[in-house]
Amino acid sequence: MTAPNVNTLWAETLVSELAAGGVDAVCLSPGSRSTPLTVAFAEHPDIEVFSHLDERSAAFFALGRARRTGEPTPLVCTSGTAAANYHPAVIEANQSGVPLLLLTADRPPELIDSGANQTVDQEKLYGDAVRWYRDMPEPEAEPRKMRMLRTTAARALAKSTGRNPGPVHLNCRFRKPLEPTPTPDDDPAGVPADWAGGDDAAEAGRDGPFVSTSEGVATPDERTVRRVQDALRAAERGLIVAGPADQGLSAESLEQLASATGFPVLADPLSGLRFGPHVDRLDVPVCSGYDGYLGSDGVEWSDPDVVVRFGASPTSKPLRHYLRDADCRQFVVDPSGGWPEAEFTATDLLVADEDATADALASGSLGSVAASWRERFARAERIHWDAVDDAAAETYWEGGVLADVAALAPDPATLFVSNSMPIRDMDRFGRPRDADLTVLGNRGASGIDGITSTALGAGSATADPLVLVTGDLAYYHDMNGLLALGRCAVDATVVLVNNDGGGIFHMLPIDDHPTFEDQFRTPHGLDFEPTEALYSLEFERAADRRQFRERFGASVESDGTQVIEVQFDAGDSHAVRDRVARQVGDALGGDR
Repeated sequence: MTAPNVNTLWAETLVSELAAGGVDAVCLSPGSRSTPLTVAFAEHPDIEVFSHLDERSAAFFALGRARRTGEPTPLVCTSGTAAANYHPAVIEANQSGVPLLLLTADRPPELIDSGANQTVDQEKLYGDAVRWYRDMPEPEAEPRKMRMLRTTAARALAKSTGRNPGPVHLNCRFRKPLEPTPTPDDDPAGVPADWAGGDDAAEAGRDGPFVSTSEGVATPDERTVRRVQDALRAAERGLIVAGPADQGLSAESLEQLASATGFPVLADPLSGLRFGPHVDRLDVPVCSGYDGYLGSDGVEWSDPDVVVRFGASPTSKPLRHYLRDADCRQFVVDPSGGWPEAEFTATDLLVADEDATADALASGSLGSVAASWRERFARAERIHWDAVDDAAAETYWEGGVLADVAALAPDPATLFVSNSMPIRDMDRFGRPRDADLTVLGNRGASGIDGITSTALGAGSATADPLVLVTGDLAYYHDMNGLLALGRCAVDATVVLVNNDGGGIFHMLPIDDHPTFEDQFRTPHGLDFEPTEALYSLEFERAADRRQFRERFGASVESDGTQVIEVQFDAGDSHAVRDRVARQVGDALGGDR
């Protein structure tokens, strides 16, 4: 390897090692101090570059790619507040277990606390939100340091994607010259004359990653398997609950466990298990309307005898409260050993791989569940979907948009759903179907920042059509993320549900307070149509259900990006949700 100066050598070595570890894309934002890394990435033949002007959008874009692929897309930024703009995405990645690799450029250590321009304390900038942190030494063309650099790169990738995936931060210090300009060989900062052309592993690397990390799959021991199987076998009323998980329980392992137990499956839209061929193949119901009937007034549900839970805490509040109040054995499976259960009622934590656990449990004869228990959930599902269909025939409301998106999204497709009401409506009104839909959302911290950027990042990682459903506040909050449509060559169908403010606050008691309108619902009155010219997309409005379905169908079959805005009164939509819940409750009220 030859390089005009030590900074160039250092950056090229780091980038080549990341490429050897499987990195094939990077998100770069412009800046001076990060020049060595930017040039090294931009000139690497095997790495695709996504250029972002805004670091916050870049970080969420990388987050979206990682959600879709399970692998990190490194981020590179200059020093100062640029690195601080990564923080919201770091928080989301930390809390939802998404791999990120942050390469923040920094200035020499003597400039810290000196008043030097664009110099802040970046050491452990993200606190304990990262899985691993290294403050990298200043570049030096010395074999031991270069081996350390390669080893650190390999370790960083392994830490970000391990059993407990998440963000990793490498703070990379550079002093001038930052550009790939020649430095005399006798300059102490330059590359030694005898460095080029050697065969030392520090210079050339190895065949593949410099360090290969192998992390075994955590499987439950035989004693634990027997203990859980005994509990499942004794249960007449059991449930399998699948919460949000980008890379969680597979459909194949779910099928085995559900078939062996006969337990109904309550599948969160973000679980990866609400949609797919297994929905039709299983003899047990795959339920999605539970948010509408578990909390219905006048409907009593018997407690389950046992629950097996996978993934993060469910999106549905009625489901969470139903599990909270259930007096039963609840097994939570989490390979990282975390605690994804905020009601604190689970009785057993199984620190093991989801598929390995489900497969092991399904190896025995477990079928003792009462047929009436399965039928009750199947009947509730039928009643719920009849009520949704009745509402759709009478009026159009926000939940109806999500129902149509779930029903009409192409097979296959990547579907990203914003926080606030859209994900709740997808949970309640997104009906299971035999289709390859990858449904994603930022439910780790559940913010509305970076929604568009995360969706476009996910879309950049696949050839599947991309559909984004977002609210008006989330669209406004991340409009600069739309710049990635052209700069990163991503097409999307964007469904913009516009209720002129924070419609979710209608669900809270503050709805009756005098400050509600100005301080909580916060109507903005913005016209989003000018984004058409600003970001070179197509913007259109749908006045009713027929028009929305037509325009949505045309968009997912078209090239380019179309934004389809559907305007609603938030209060009217909440009234429809309540009406659907009452209809379901009345129909189920006699059941016990």
